[in-house]
Amino acid sequence: MKFGVVVFPGSNCDADSYHALKDVMGQEVEYIWHKEQNVDRFDCIILPGGFSYGDYLRCGAIARFSPVMDKVVKFADSGKPVIGICNGFQILTEAGLLPGVLTQNQSLKFICKMVSIRIENTNTPFTELCSKKQVLKIPIAHGDGNYYVDKDTLKEMEKNGQILFRYCDNDGETSEKANPNGSIENIAGICNQQGNVIGMMPHPERAVDCALGSEDGKTLFASVIHYLERSSVYDSL
Repeated sequence: MKFGVVVFPGSNCDADSYHALKDVMGQEVEYIWHKEQNVDRFDCIILPGGFSYGDYLRCGAIARFSPVMDKVVKFADSGKPVIGICNGFQILTEAGLLPGVLTQNQSLKFICKMVSIRIENTNTPFTELCSKKQVLKIPIAHGDGNYYVDKDTLKEMEKNGQILFRYCDNDGETSEKANPNGSIENIAGICNQQGNVIGMMPHPERAVDCALGSEDGKTLFASVIHYLERSSVYDSL
């Protein structure tokens, strides 16, 4: 399987994602410069965290118009898995690949800490090896992670199983106290209706080694590797 990590001017978690996939998960990985015009060689694309284009105008608003994003949209439309992490999540919403918007944290402060998130849907490439209601310890590092979507869209998302992760306490209970940024319904990550495009504010690539405080991020990467291998076998029949 071959993974591509998009690099925008201002990306700063691209190397973390590369390390997690290559050195920890043993996968073939390649950086994708934001001006790249061909992504057909990849099986999965990652939009990493950081501050693309300095977060000018609005987080992800400029990166959305990078040349590579037209190719990422077509890649996603073909059904292949795409994940946006933190700033990558913001870019996916700006590009219209995911519903909603990420706004400034309710505290008006940048937050960097370990949080607990609860798995809400296991029927996606990045969660198929997880169990429903499983709690993962994954760090966050953002100033604009407050997810918002209108009530009608939220209702439709709930119906379609598009809520993937919710902020919770160590026992898996959601509450205002367990919500670090004010996100509606404690939402930490979502997917599109087809389930192949995923956005999440927590950083799984920073939770792949016990020295980092958690290895729970490996579960998400192992899931997409399993999904791609399974899909490859199916396609060869």
